[in-house]
Amino acid sequence: MSTPWDTTYTHKSPAQRSWTEGIPQESLRFIDASGVGPDDAVIDIGAGSARLVDELKRRRFTDVSVLDVSSVALQEVRSRLGDANVHWINADVTRWKPERSYRLWHDRAVFHFLVESEQQSAYVQIVSDCVEPGGFLVMGTFAPDGPDTCSGLEVRRWSIEELSSLFDGGFDLVRGEYKDHLTPWAAVQPFTWVMLQRRLT
Repeated sequence: MSTPWDTTYTHKSPAQRSWTEGIPQESLRFIDASGVGPDDAVIDIGAGSARLVDELKRRRFTDVSVLDVSSVALQEVRSRLGDANVHWINADVTRWKPERSYRLWHDRAVFHFLVESEQQSAYVQIVSDCVEPGGFLVMGTFAPDGPDTCSGLEVRRWSIEELSSLFDGGFDLVRGEYKDHLTPWAAVQPFTWVMLQRRLT
C-alpha cells in the first residue's frame, strides 16, 4: 500500500530531503559508545534512504535489520547496496509485531513524527518488547528549539529529560547530547540525542 512517504521518496531527490546526511556521524558515535559489535543484532527504524546500513555493513556487522514504512525508500537502499545480507522490513513501527530481539535499536528522526500519546505508548511498548536486557536504544529527535514541522507534518520536539522520563519504566539514560544537523541547503536543525540501556531485570 502506498504511503505519503512513498510520494516523498519518489518525487524528492536526496538533496531535497532535509534529513539527508553523508556519513551518519552522530549515529555511529553513539553506536560505538554502546559497545555493540559486528555479531550483535542491530535494527535501524525509519531508515529511509540513510547510509547507516552502508556503514554497518562496511564494518562487517552481520545481523542488520532495516525498517521503514516506505517501500520506495527501502528499494532505494536495496538498489544501492546490491546483495548485502540485510533484513528488510516494510512496516509502520507503531503497528509492527517483532518476532525477535535486538541488541541495539536505532532511530534517527522517526519518533518525533509520533505526536499522539497512543502512538508514543505503542512505540515505547514495542521497544521494551524487543530490545534485549542490557541492550541499547539510540534515538535522535528534534530538540525543543528544533523545527515544529517536517515535510509538511507536525512533529513533537523532545528534550533529553523528556525522553529519559518516557522510557524510564525499563531503561536508564546512559548519555544525552544536543547536536545540530545541517540540511543539504545549509539550514540548521537542532537535535536531541540519547542512548538508553535496558535494565537487566
